[in-house]
Amino acid sequence: MEILWMLIVGGIIGWLAGLITGRNVPGGIIGNIIAGFIGSWLGGLILGSWGPVIGGFAIIPAIIGAIILVLIVSFVLRKMGQKNSHGHHVK
Repeated sequence: MEILWMLIVGGIIGWLAGLITGRNVPGGIIGNIIAGFIGSWLGGLILGSWGPVIGGFAIIPAIIGAIILVLIVSFVLRKMGQKNSHGHHVK
């Protein structure tokens, strides 16, 4: 049951990060969960673990970490898309 709760909270964190940045996380609900988990880890590394904890996530650092992750991923995907659209063939 605890894993299910972590998946739900992780998904919400990823979804919130996408909402705040105005960018969609690739991969739909699975992408949101992954962004939530990785974002939580990233936020914990950068900001430590403080504030309210829900489902094993320190919510505020987790959301900030997920926002950073979503911005990085969307930047990388945009750069890759530009490279592919300028006549370079992807095999």
